[in-house]
Amino acid sequence: MIERYTRKEFKELWSDLKKFQLWLKVELAVCRAWHKKGKIPLDALRQIESSTKVDEKILERINHYEKIYKHDVLAFVSAISEQIPEYSHYFHMGLTSSDVVDTALALQLREALTLIVKDVDSVLEKLKELALREKGTLMMGRTHGVHAEPITLGLKFLSWYEEMKRNKERLLRALENISYGKLSGAVGTYSNLDPEVERLALEELGLKVEPVSTQIVPRDRHAEVVWALSQTATSLERFATEIRHLQRTEVGELQEPFKEGQRGSSAMPHKKNPIHAERICGLARLIRGYLVTALENVALWHERDISHSSAERVILPDATTALDYMLNLFLEILEGLVIDRERMKENMNLSFGLYASSRILVKLMEKGVPRDQAYEMVQRCAMRSWNERISFEESLTQDQRVSEFLTPEEIKKAIDHWSFLQHLEVIYSRVFQE
Repeated sequence: MIERYTRKEFKELWSDLKKFQLWLKVELAVCRAWHKKGKIPLDALRQIESSTKVDEKILERINHYEKIYKHDVLAFVSAISEQIPEYSHYFHMGLTSSDVVDTALALQLREALTLIVKDVDSVLEKLKELALREKGTLMMGRTHGVHAEPITLGLKFLSWYEEMKRNKERLLRALENISYGKLSGAVGTYSNLDPEVERLALEELGLKVEPVSTQIVPRDRHAEVVWALSQTATSLERFATEIRHLQRTEVGELQEPFKEGQRGSSAMPHKKNPIHAERICGLARLIRGYLVTALENVALWHERDISHSSAERVILPDATTALDYMLNLFLEILEGLVIDRERMKENMNLSFGLYASSRILVKLMEKGVPRDQAYEMVQRCAMRSWNERISFEESLTQDQRVSEFLTPEEIKKAIDHWSFLQHLEVIYSRVFQE
């Protein structure tokens, strides 16, 4: 991921230095397992543990060897073996490259997902705060971009909160299902290894044993990770799109933060554009594109080919890094979100109260008017209200046919804003049961 969208934690997590340090962590766990099985003497193990490391200098040696070998794992093994010439024959003993790469990748993805879940928790905390604070902030609900019926701003945030809870569950499932390693050799048959070595090493690393591996951990696990990332990113896009719509000049109900000294346009000094929300939408597209690649990585030839490897070097760091950035950017938007409550009230009056058409329809049906007849009566009054730009209440009370069934008092009560929200507490109680 480019520097612009990479936070410090993820830059370090996906660095080459971190990758090779994790490879060494896996190799040392295997060495300790071999020692327990009696294959590596204690003095040799202690020397391997104390003498091997990966720092910037060793990274240069790895890069040197890779230019020669065109194979990063062999380059890594050679650079480490230089540090333990007397005991190099014990290092990488019985392993194939993917034993190290896939097991270390599980550690990286586990750390990445743990950080992302922490980000989600921060977003959830803020959404809960907003949902409760704006519970009674009346605004117009819209379908197809057109006035529908009244809702509250808090209810909108509540919807986002509940969706993010589901995303957290998806991410935790992905975290659980990626926490598998394999140390089973070239085609998963332990030809030069011992299943007990795998068990001991993975137990030390906090990973579970892949029940049936080939040369690799099956890539459906990695595809599930990218799917969870994609779904979360898509939810953020939904929320950001809503903010973008509500920031339009013609609506003006919400506005993302605009800081002191910030400039919105090189040509138009008056501009305050929803650039952060738009950035979230763009990055969501990127992550969803990576999902296609992750799914295509599942179908490899026989026990393994290498077609997935080059793609994963891009999509896994980029997808996790981008989502981490998006979550923190969205949190920044929420923390500085500008809410124009007066504009919300003004906008509700733009449709002359026509949002009440459904309740009048139901009231007429309750009076015994057949549905089609009731619909025609309400539609006639609604069209008159819109065309003559008079209030819907006035149009209804002046309609002779409607007046046969509903009194002015009944009409007024039916179109009251809060009559639409009489069950708001029920919805909130489902989410915040405490």
